[in-house]
Amino acid sequence: MILKTFGWSFAITVIGLAVAVLYGGWEAFGIVAILCVLEISLSFDNAVVNAGILKKMNAFWQKIFLTIGVIIAVFGMRLVFPVVIVAISAKIGPIEAVDLALNDADRYQELVTDAHPSIAAFGGMFLLMIFLDFIFEDRDIQWLRWIERPLAKLGKVDMLSVCIALVVLLITSMTFATHAHQHGGAHVDKAQTVLISGIAGLITYLVVGGLSGYFENKLEEEEEAEHEAEEEAKRTGKKVSVVQLAGKAAFFMFLYLEVLDASFSFDGVIGAFAITNDIVLMALGLGVGAMYVRSLTVYLVRQGTLDDYVYLEHGAHYAIGALAVVLMITIQYEIPEIVTGGIGVALIGWSFWSSVRRNQRLAAAEGGSGSSGDKTEVPSGV
Repeated sequence: MILKTFGWSFAITVIGLAVAVLYGGWEAFGIVAILCVLEISLSFDNAVVNAGILKKMNAFWQKIFLTIGVIIAVFGMRLVFPVVIVAISAKIGPIEAVDLALNDADRYQELVTDAHPSIAAFGGMFLLMIFLDFIFEDRDIQWLRWIERPLAKLGKVDMLSVCIALVVLLITSMTFATHAHQHGGAHVDKAQTVLISGIAGLITYLVVGGLSGYFENKLEEEEEAEHEAEEEAKRTGKKVSVVQLAGKAAFFMFLYLEVLDASFSFDGVIGAFAITNDIVLMALGLGVGAMYVRSLTVYLVRQGTLDDYVYLEHGAHYAIGALAVVLMITIQYEIPEIVTGGIGVALIGWSFWSSVRRNQRLAAAEGGSGSSGDKTEVPSGV
């Protein structure tokens, strides 16, 4: 199972490290290895959230996620994206931006640093909306009940998450953005840039997430209708088809996954500049890391890990919320990548430990009662 799921990741790792040695010797080998670990540590929560979405898709779309999705993730976000943001922020052509990336790494890093406020605002708002929509939803299984229970009641207010996100964006633009960090330590007022970028991130979430949710609900309705129409279809010889609808649903969920991956990759791409200015090494290291994140996503789905450890998804969404806050703060202050990655790993580790304890309590309760039919949720105690 491990080799089948992670086989491509292992192969890409060997190829990537070999290319690094040929490109820049053993120093480049070390840089690529560090970047790979950085990407995995920062994106582990991404894999958990992705798994929650991917398990609703069939085997075909899981393969698409691991093939075409990887191409988008590696070449789009880890190679093309840094060049695009430099071209837009510096108001230069893409060819000139590529030339800077390859031949003037210091100037390229300077331009990316200057573009950070807009990147952080866009990604921060997108991730914040994911967290808010999750935390305001009324769920049968709750992890931190003292937080989630009252927030689930508040979540009945329409558009509350959007209102809160806009308030956070407004406060950020009036505080951190007015003293945004520039290259060389200078501070400038980027309130307007942060506002526009944040609103763009919010709109992107609402459009892509809305379409994904719409077609997912349609698919569920169609599957229910298919069961009811089964007998009639046999009598008439006319089979009810949901292939087209399933394709639309899976496509928009796939699109949502790609945008989600893009938002998660912001901190990895920006953090990579603290390690190297070389765009080739950056693409190799982050690209290899992205492969492992995708393989881990599929592994979680096929092993049913999210069903066995029910609080993992909660921990990942709390990590998303923390990352959104961190991105907003980094508009003015620098936060080490080890802190960002450590927060996510700590929250997911805590949720995993809580899941294990919950399973032990359930097993003990069933053993004590002598009945296996009672699946009532046992309080987590946290």
